[in-house]
Amino acid sequence: MAASGHAVVVGASLGGLLAARALVETFAQVTVLDRDSLPAESVPRRGVPQGRQVHVLLARGRQVLEELFPGLGADLYRNGATPVDLHGQVHWYNDGHRMRPARSDLTAFGMSRPLLEQAVRDRVNALPGVRLLPECEVTGLIATPDHGRVTGVRLAPKNGQPGELHADLVVDAGGRATRSPVWLAELGYPAAPQERVEVGVTYVTRRYRRETGQLDGMLGVLANAMPGRPRYGVVAPQEGGRFAVTMAGILGEEPPVDDDGFVRYAASLTAPQIGELVRQAEPLDDPVLMRFPASVRRRYERLNRFPDGYLVFADALCSLNPVYGQGITVAAVQALLLRGLLARTRDRLARRFFPRAARLIDAPWSIAVGADLRFPGVRGRRTLSVRMINAYLARLHAAASDDALLGAAFLRVLNLIDPPARLLGPDVMLRVLARRRQRPSASSIAR
Repeated sequence: MAASGHAVVVGASLGGLLAARALVETFAQVTVLDRDSLPAESVPRRGVPQGRQVHVLLARGRQVLEELFPGLGADLYRNGATPVDLHGQVHWYNDGHRMRPARSDLTAFGMSRPLLEQAVRDRVNALPGVRLLPECEVTGLIATPDHGRVTGVRLAPKNGQPGELHADLVVDAGGRATRSPVWLAELGYPAAPQERVEVGVTYVTRRYRRETGQLDGMLGVLANAMPGRPRYGVVAPQEGGRFAVTMAGILGEEPPVDDDGFVRYAASLTAPQIGELVRQAEPLDDPVLMRFPASVRRRYERLNRFPDGYLVFADALCSLNPVYGQGITVAAVQALLLRGLLARTRDRLARRFFPRAARLIDAPWSIAVGADLRFPGVRGRRTLSVRMINAYLARLHAAASDDALLGAAFLRVLNLIDPPARLLGPDVMLRVLARRRQRPSASSIAR
C-alpha cells in the first residue's frame, strides 16, 4: 500500500525521531515539531536537559535501532562511539557484590546522548517526506466538532504568527513534559489513570580524559545502590577519548558538585574503580547536576474514550527512573510496534497500540519499580511477591560473584533481551539455591 496522508509528531528528541521512523512507511508526509533549536552538530541542547548525563544504549536498544536504521552502529563507531561487551568489559557491583565477568554477545555503545541523537536525527531527516520544524511550539489540538477525532495541532512559531497544522495522525512524543493530559482535558476526555513512584533521584556527571590502563583495562563500571547505601555510580566511555562519570543518590541523597566533594562521594561507592578514576584522571569539565523526581506511567489503555487520530508515545507514555538506562530502548521497541500496526491498517490505532505498548512497558516498569521499592523511603505497595523477588535477587547477586552464568542471565533481563521471569526458571533458580548457605550480607537483603 502506497504511503499517503500527513502525520505530525510533537517533539524531536529521540522518542519523536523514532516515532517519525515508524510513520514514514505509511504516511507520505511526516512533520516533526520541536520548540527547541536543533543544532547541526552533536552538542547538548536546552530541550534535552538530561543530554549531558551518561547514556549507554542497552543491547536490545542497539538491536532495534540497527533494525530501524541499518548501518547506524557503523556510523556511531566511525564518530567515536565505543562498543562495549556489557558482561566482559564492565565492572558490575550489585548489592555490593562484584559480578564475575565473562565474554558475551551483549554489546552496547558508549557515547554521549548528543552523538546518538544527532546520528538518528540525520537518518530521519534524510527519509522521504520528513521535515523537521524547530523553534515551533505546539499549544493545543485541533479536533472535529464532536471532538471524536484529532485533526491537527495549533502552533506558536518562535519567529512567526500562530497558526494551525492539519494532520491525519498526531503523535505526542513530548517526553516528561507532555501536554497530553491538558490537551485531552480541553477536548473533554477523562484523565488517564496514572502510576507514580517518587524516587527523588539527583545525579551529577563529569567527564574525564580516558587513558590506557584505567579501570583495570575495562571499559565501564556500574555500582548499584542498595538499602542503607542509596548511592549509584556509573563510568562509561564516550567519543573524544573520554570517560563520563555519573553519580546519583535517591530520596535526598545528593552528590556534591565541588571538586573535593565529588572525589569523596566517588570514594564512598561500592565500586573502588570509580573513586580511583575520579581521584587520578584529568577532569575535562565541571560537574553538571540533574534531578528526576518520579517514575510516571500513564495508563491510556484503561480509558474507555480516546480520540481517533492521536497517540501518546515514549516518555510521554512512561517515564522511567534514568539510573536503569531503559528509556531509549523502551521508545525503540514502541517504534517497532507502531510500524507493525500501521503496516496492517490505520483503523482504531490507539485501541490497538496502547494495550500492546503497555505489555512492552510492563517488564522495564517492574524491573525499575521493584528495584526502587527495596528502599524503605520509596512509597509504594510492597506485595509479598515484590519482597520475595527482591530477596531472591539479593541471593542471585551474591551467587553471580563467582557464577558467570547467573550474571549473564541477570544482564539479559536488564538489557530487555529476556523477560524477568527468565530469572525464575529452574536452571537459574537451582544455581542460586545451591549457594543458599553462603548468605548475602544483611544490608543487601530487601526490606
